[in-house]
Amino acid sequence: MQSQQLIQLERKFRPEIEGLRVVAALLVAMYHIWFNRVSGGVDVFFVVSGFLITTSIISTINRTGHIKFLPYISKLLKRLLPSVFFILAVVLILSYFFLPESILNKTLKEIVASMFYYENWQLAISNTDYLDSQQMKTPVEHFWAMSIQGQFYVIWFILFAAIVFLIKKYSVKNTRLLMNLILGTLAVLSFGYSIYLTSVNQPLAYFHTFTRVWEFSLGALLCINLSYIKISRFVATIIGWVGLIALVLTGALFNVSEMFPGYVALWPITCAIFILLSGTRNTKFGVKRILASPILVKLGGLSFGIYLWHWVLLSFYHYQIDTGNPSILVGILIIVVSFILSHLMTKFIEKPIRDQKLMRDAFKRISIIGIVNVMLITFFALSIVLQENETAKSKENGSYPGAVAVLGKVKVPSVDPIPSYANVFKDLPQSHIDGTNQTLDKTEVKVGKYGVQENYDATVAVIGSSHSEQWLGAVLKATENKNYRVLNITRSGTRFSSGYKEGDKKQIWVENATKYIKESDIDLVITHATAADTRNQKIQDALADQLQLLADDGIKVLALRDNPRYTFNVLESIEQNGKEATIEKMNKEENQLDEQAWKLLAEQHKDFNLLDLTKYFKNEDKFQPIIGNVVIYRDYDHITNTYAESFAPIFEPQIDKIIKSK
Repeated sequence: MQSQQLIQLERKFRPEIEGLRVVAALLVAMYHIWFNRVSGGVDVFFVVSGFLITTSIISTINRTGHIKFLPYISKLLKRLLPSVFFILAVVLILSYFFLPESILNKTLKEIVASMFYYENWQLAISNTDYLDSQQMKTPVEHFWAMSIQGQFYVIWFILFAAIVFLIKKYSVKNTRLLMNLILGTLAVLSFGYSIYLTSVNQPLAYFHTFTRVWEFSLGALLCINLSYIKISRFVATIIGWVGLIALVLTGALFNVSEMFPGYVALWPITCAIFILLSGTRNTKFGVKRILASPILVKLGGLSFGIYLWHWVLLSFYHYQIDTGNPSILVGILIIVVSFILSHLMTKFIEKPIRDQKLMRDAFKRISIIGIVNVMLITFFALSIVLQENETAKSKENGSYPGAVAVLGKVKVPSVDPIPSYANVFKDLPQSHIDGTNQTLDKTEVKVGKYGVQENYDATVAVIGSSHSEQWLGAVLKATENKNYRVLNITRSGTRFSSGYKEGDKKQIWVENATKYIKESDIDLVITHATAADTRNQKIQDALADQLQLLADDGIKVLALRDNPRYTFNVLESIEQNGKEATIEKMNKEENQLDEQAWKLLAEQHKDFNLLDLTKYFKNEDKFQPIIGNVVIYRDYDHITNTYAESFAPIFEPQIDKIIKSK
């Protein structure tokens, strides 16, 4: 094996790759800063990483005849960890002074995930949508790409260790064919899965490791076949410029919020491959002359840091200065500062560690930064736990009447609201905590069972989307001293509606839920019967029609008017702009587009029991972010569980009256 090369490689410095990397980093930064869109730059990073790491691995095998895990992973960690650990340490310190409390807990979880390279999965399990501008973003959310890259490096070691094993065991002569078969199969399977998962659950597909492996695989396939691909100077010039121009336009041409990373990711991937291919020829007017220029090569060494720093700076800009897109001047300043920080980090953090001859000495320095991070994380975690304990104690005294404060029958003292801003984001209904709320990728009915489970007098079921599920806290509080069984039958993003297309997963779930309800001796169904974010009467009618099917079957219905919704994160606005500015912002918006639908519901479905809770979101005829010392919203349209629980005195007589009328 040592005398026979695994595959012929022309390993030489490719300066245009450094230029391509800085272009990719700048695209990511610019599209994030000014357009709040995905640019395709990360996909380029993945292709280039696949190309370079495959080149490195094959060169090692050609030279030594094998690949060993410890030297392989140590070299990578020595290169990757110093920057990652240092930036995370900076984020932790900045978070203490500048991060909104409401996102601190989420940020700590993601910092830990970023340290150990599973941030992509942390975002996936927390139902984060990277492309949803309404979701609060942590300053380390962009580490998802680093995590996938780290996981990919481990996958690639296992893959090539297996290839070496097969070659030795079976004396394989045509090693290039073997690698093409393995890498090609992996690319096809991953690409197919990426298309499938993007169509059924795009947020998950965006963070899933296997939906991205094909991008690395194509870079690897290019690596092992590059010396066999011959193109003319003319073709090299054309495809180079086509690749660069098309890459720059990726974010502008495609609706990435609905299409990435499936087949559309082929566009930036193909652009990267065109540029890499064009770099094999020296041409007078080729793109290589620009990408391989000394300035871009120099900046290319900073591309890793630019990617990591720009998002951190942009995040704290959004938290402390303005939630909107920065001006051109501010955006340029963010990019320039990212370059400066990347340069300083490379000079004073990365290079001293990378230049250590003994691996032991390098990892001592890395460990110091890691230990500092762990200490800071522990400090913040303890602070959050103490806050949670204080919040729990606060609920027990009478200072937090919540919704009933609107009635003017209770005294509302001047105290800090609950939940604390650090805990609002996770102030969820019980069904979300125990996992009985069904996820988007499943169609079977998942039932949360609460209250009395044997010899109960009646069964009350909360049905529908998260806008129904959020009222579970109110129902549980209202029935806690009753002999009632309470069920939660909800699915994220799925209204209990007849308006979905046949065969759609949402339609299948609604059908399954309807069947379950009719067969399960349920006395009362509680659900939101309007959607406050639309005037489309077809959508509103479909909600009422589905409920009518239950009413026709003798099941009582308590139809709730949907709560007011906003186009901005209410909690984030309170922390950034203050309560009074948020009140003004809330009352400038049309937050209830279902006025006509609610009137028609009352006229056309007289067998429904209707409950309009709008007045409990107002004080002195103005919509509020905090009422009765309780924070109402945990995002832009969902209420906190604490506020929902404060509706118990309103729900209790409604439920009792309906149950007794059967």
